[in-house]
Amino acid sequence: MVEAFQNSFLGPYVGYVAAYVILILAIVLPLLIGVAYAVYADRKIWAAAQMRRGPNVVGPWGLLQSFADGLKVFLKETIIPAGANKGVFLLAPIIMFTVALLGWAVIPFSAEMVLADINVGILYIFAVSSLGVYGIIMSGWASNSKYPFLGGLRSAAQMVSYEVSIGFIIITVVLWASSFNLNDIVLSQKGTILGIINMHMFNPLLFPMFIMFFISALAETNRPPFDLPEAEAELVAGYQTEYSSMAFALFWLGEYAAILLMCALMSVLFLGGWLPPFDWAPLYVIPGAIWLILKICFLFFLFAWVFATVPRFRYDQLMRLGWKVFLPLSLFWVVVVSGYLMFFTDKFA
Repeated sequence: MVEAFQNSFLGPYVGYVAAYVILILAIVLPLLIGVAYAVYADRKIWAAAQMRRGPNVVGPWGLLQSFADGLKVFLKETIIPAGANKGVFLLAPIIMFTVALLGWAVIPFSAEMVLADINVGILYIFAVSSLGVYGIIMSGWASNSKYPFLGGLRSAAQMVSYEVSIGFIIITVVLWASSFNLNDIVLSQKGTILGIINMHMFNPLLFPMFIMFFISALAETNRPPFDLPEAEAELVAGYQTEYSSMAFALFWLGEYAAILLMCALMSVLFLGGWLPPFDWAPLYVIPGAIWLILKICFLFFLFAWVFATVPRFRYDQLMRLGWKVFLPLSLFWVVVVSGYLMFFTDKFA
């Protein structure tokens, strides 16, 4: 597509830029619609768990409820506290929302459908996802209020606790795939599980890492039971207490875009990404992008299921889980995977 635009009447440079703008819009616009329906799905799953109806008035089956809520916050007035740092206060939600979108640049929807097929794709996502906490810290400091400030500090401590473990988990996947490229990681999952079933996913040896990554992703995105930065019981709404209108909505859009990004990353790292689950010819008729979206939806359902069923952790329990359980366990599993690859495969030969 990029080459076609370069050879068009627009000229090589203008055509190159136009092609990438179209590709970016092709990712961002469906993602924003997906975020709107992720909020709707979240509310419907919570409602089902609590045996109530959930959104069911605006549009058929309530399908337009998220758009009505978006219009409502768009029409509200943006109120900035008198003692707040105005520039940083308004910049914080923009950073959080923008950073949540940047990670999608390297997610492969198929072997060819990827905006930037870079060799260090996994490192890029790891770096970009870590930047989201800056928006929370900035909002907590700029609000000039004790509750947002405490929420920002909590988020910083929480991010540090789980980023280290996520790094070791990613190392195990990189060791197995022998590549930092996300497309290569997906293709390395082709094969036979235990010599019996032709499934496209990683060896069961990495299943504990998948569980740890899922739990760490809950903490990374401030989802229950780790939603301590925005705990309403003691911090009112945490870092977003003083926000209203579209500034408040950007926090929510950024949070759900980050959740979908984590679901996509888990699909790519552990569940075969855009490959069908089984090596069966009729399954290849379905486009790879559809398989990836279905896996993202399944993982998002698990996110919502945890929200509806698991009570919030205390802060000391959160820190203990991150530093005393996940960190040593993930480090130990790096040694286990390295030993397995060294003695039972020829990857380190």
